[in-house]
Amino acid sequence: MERTLVLLKPDAVQRGLIGKILGRFEDKGLKIVGLKLRKFPAALLEQHYAAHKERPFFKNLVKFMGSGPVVALALEGKDAIEVTRKLMGKTNARQAEPGTIRGDLGMSFSNNLVHGSDSAEAAKTELALFFPGAEETVAWEPANLGWIYSVEEELR
Repeated sequence: MERTLVLLKPDAVQRGLIGKILGRFEDKGLKIVGLKLRKFPAALLEQHYAAHKERPFFKNLVKFMGSGPVVALALEGKDAIEVTRKLMGKTNARQAEPGTIRGDLGMSFSNNLVHGSDSAEAAKTELALFFPGAEETVAWEPANLGWIYSVEEELR
């Protein structure tokens, strides 16, 4: 099992899309192991987006992400990083495929509703930023696990 970070950005929260987007991840079979709604401080957002620090859009990105509440999710599942990125769709929502979160719900390149870790290394780093304490996530097993996966084949 793999864990990843997903952020529902301020535009998703302001548009009332939290439930719809959460539902996409749950419907797919991903398990929520951490969830918080918070207006995150600029220092944390700058650290999160540090890879873009020299890019011209960095300040606007940090400002946008700090403009309102964000939902931080820790999701778990088999190949969770790849699965969540496919569910989200291309960064530019106008180019995202129908059936993806951005393809169905978005129209913007910048206000593109969601962020998801793009690698195992990024997921580890990002989860530590948004869920720094072990008590901030929950280990649990859903009762329907055997209906989501073929446990004998996929979870050995």
